[in-house]
Amino acid sequence: MIKIQYNKTYLIQINKDLAIRNNALPVLKSKEAALRAETKRIRSQIQQLDKKIEDMLASIEPQMRLWSEFPKLISLKKIEFKMQKIASISVQVIDKLVFKTESFCLFAYPAWFLQGVEIIKQVIQLEAERMNTEHILESIEYARRKTTQKVNLYEKVQIPFFEEAMRKIKRFLEDEENLSKSSQKVVKKRMELVA
Repeated sequence: MIKIQYNKTYLIQINKDLAIRNNALPVLKSKEAALRAETKRIRSQIQQLDKKIEDMLASIEPQMRLWSEFPKLISLKKIEFKMQKIASISVQVIDKLVFKTESFCLFAYPAWFLQGVEIIKQVIQLEAERMNTEHILESIEYARRKTTQKVNLYEKVQIPFFEEAMRKIKRFLEDEENLSKSSQKVVKKRMELVA
């Protein structure tokens, strides 16, 4: 990984790096837990939207033959988004849908066409919400994976490396100090013998 330098300056630097990672680790773990909970919540939200869409389509099933004669009276003009933070991740959430409705004569078409326009608006809105929720889920999942990787990097690689490096440097410095003391004693004994 990193080449260890056996000196006090490098020991101080490693000690700082270790402290930073030890302080960041609980924050990263709590962020990871929050992202996991948010992922679970969003998945259930997608299931609820699927159920709503399914129920709405089931409710109009008996009139399905009539929908073939429904003209293209309504289309989605644009979707307006707003930014929102979910578990410290910025995502786009649908603010509102803007529809373009063609004008039509109520007397020229069957009476249910007006209600049909509203049903189509609701289906489009539910589908747009579902697609946007899936996109949010992908963003949250990506952030969760990255956070998990960082937690694993800190826990399993960097913190053990720094702890081991500190042990090695301390041992080296202690050995060096012991050698210098013993060499000083030898020099002192020689000086006493000479004098």
